[in-house]
Amino acid sequence: MEPTAPPQLESDSSLTAESTADSFPTVNRSRFAAIPSLPEAHRTIPVASSAHWLRKILAFAGPGYLVAVGYMDPGNWATDLGGGSKFGYTLLSVILISNLMAMFLQALSAKLGIATGRDLAQACREHYSRRTSLILWVICELAIAACDLAEVLGSAVALKLLFGLPLLAGVLLTGLDVLLVLALQGRGFRLVEAFVVTLIGTIAACFAYEIFFAHPLWHEAAVGFLPRAEILRNREMLYIAIGILGATVMPHNLYLHSSIVQTRSFGVSARDRREAMRYAIFDSTVALGFALFINAAILVLGAAAFHTRGLNNVAEIADAYKLLTPVLGASFASTLFACALLASGQNSTLTGTLAGQIVMEGFLDIRLKPWLRRLITRSIAIIPAAVVIGIAGNDKVTSLLILSQVILSFQLPFAVIPLIQFTADRSKMGEFANSRLVSIIAWIVAAAILLFNAELLWLISRG
Repeated sequence: MEPTAPPQLESDSSLTAESTADSFPTVNRSRFAAIPSLPEAHRTIPVASSAHWLRKILAFAGPGYLVAVGYMDPGNWATDLGGGSKFGYTLLSVILISNLMAMFLQALSAKLGIATGRDLAQACREHYSRRTSLILWVICELAIAACDLAEVLGSAVALKLLFGLPLLAGVLLTGLDVLLVLALQGRGFRLVEAFVVTLIGTIAACFAYEIFFAHPLWHEAAVGFLPRAEILRNREMLYIAIGILGATVMPHNLYLHSSIVQTRSFGVSARDRREAMRYAIFDSTVALGFALFINAAILVLGAAAFHTRGLNNVAEIADAYKLLTPVLGASFASTLFACALLASGQNSTLTGTLAGQIVMEGFLDIRLKPWLRRLITRSIAIIPAAVVIGIAGNDKVTSLLILSQVILSFQLPFAVIPLIQFTADRSKMGEFANSRLVSIIAWIVAAAILLFNAELLWLISRG
């Protein structure tokens, strides 16, 4: 990708009338209007500079949990259950490494948003040529469509398991989440965050119940967090490992996080922005710690409930639902499993809709009415899901879930590389630009993602 000459940001001491409404420095408006994405929520949550540090932690708490939702969506369930039932605890190391990568990349994303007042999509449109930006936009939309496919299918499967709804009807019903997002956001962004945190708590409680009755082999689980070379040699294991990576490190979450950190009305001085970065990164790291627990719990459940009992091919979510109660001997195991899946799907569709809005506004600078924006982003997810179910049938749902996560993994570099490039650029970040050590770590993470993908292609080509 050949970038155009990067626009220069003005320093804090040279703010002019061209600055944004909240006084962040901006670029030449003849090329790029720095209108914030999610304008209805931009800098609406106050942060008192004189407040106690604990109150500041609470003020900044929230965006990280919206981001964490994408790391525990139904796509994770398919890959984690398949990995746990087939390979036991071995792939826990992949979940751990993926989550550490996610924590690092989301920290860079928050840093970009706070330091520049731009989300990642806006930064791409500002920096690259129009053709390159359009290509990146299309790739990002494909990533969101793949992610939403998993979320919509997961919600539809949960509705079928709980209420007997046909999958196609369940897919169409998930379109109503547009109304939910509008209703919640109209009452303030804090309510959106509270709703998401409540659903995350529901998922965690359901899995705590499942794990209690599954009686995992804790020593083997602990050993599973140690990486093994076997993962790279075994084609089937590597396929699921890359699915876990794609399900954990979400491309659209990098765009989402860089925007929603700007819902906080922190100060514009260098000191205030540096403090905002610390609290935002703390928030996302803690939230992704919860995501690590839930992802690991899903795989541990698959290993403890199925793999240790010789049930090595339980990759279908519906099969897991049917087997959990008789296998664990717990009356509510299957029902709670489906409830957690529904909560996961609804959470993910909500944040996916927000991410779709941010990407469309950031790359294309399109300003539509909120209901129309969200109707378009939901259609991008629901229409492919309905077509796929109509063509592939109900029996291919879990295979499609895993495939969608592998697709996400292949699209990751197109979000990760610009993010690393921008956060290391002093003309954009000023004194907040990445240090040499941080840049080295960031490029190692990007190289690891590319290596995983290249390894999978090579193994598939050899059959």
